[in-house]
Amino acid sequence: MTQYLVDEAIEDYAFIHTGEEPPLLQELIDKTNENMGWPQKLSGRLVGRTLKLLSAIHQPKVALEIGMFTGYSALSIAEGMPEDGRLICCETNPRAIEFAQTFYDRSEHGHKIEVIFGRALETIENLDLTLDFTFIDADKRNYLNYYNRVKEMTRPGGLIVLDNVLWSGKVVQPESEIDDILVETNRLIAQDPDVENVFLTVRDGLNVVRKIR
Repeated sequence: MTQYLVDEAIEDYAFIHTGEEPPLLQELIDKTNENMGWPQKLSGRLVGRTLKLLSAIHQPKVALEIGMFTGYSALSIAEGMPEDGRLICCETNPRAIEFAQTFYDRSEHGHKIEVIFGRALETIENLDLTLDFTFIDADKRNYLNYYNRVKEMTRPGGLIVLDNVLWSGKVVQPESEIDDILVETNRLIAQDPDVENVFLTVRDGLNVVRKIR
């Protein structure tokens, strides 16, 4: 990430004092930077370890990721899941899928991950599942659509985590349609009586939502 929403020294301090990801994930970061366009889309340690910790605490049996990229966040979530957990990942980039699968094949947690190619809204409409955990990190134009559909599919007590909800700070002074969509998504979540949430200023913003009914 080339831009920091907090002081760069504080961001670095938080990074250094967060437990390291496994060596395979460190290799995934390096290979993503070497071989893939837009490597800044990768979640990175602060988000990844947060996802792993939430997953380890929550122990989801059925999880969903909307927007997989090269697999860093998926492997982080899967690392915390029980051995019989199932993580379904939605991704539209065939090259990213091929790249990620090479790491899933080498990971002890890779068997938990199932990748579905295609537009996420179409994919999830065809899923007959009750979700325990969802990570949303795909096209921002559909964030509100993703959230509303996933919320319907999530059991009471289930978690929904949305990434990039600060959108490089643009949510404070929105200027575009996408800015407005993220502002509206954050507002709806904060006012939704069916959930409780905490908005974390981790990296580009994480909204951690728990469905209560």
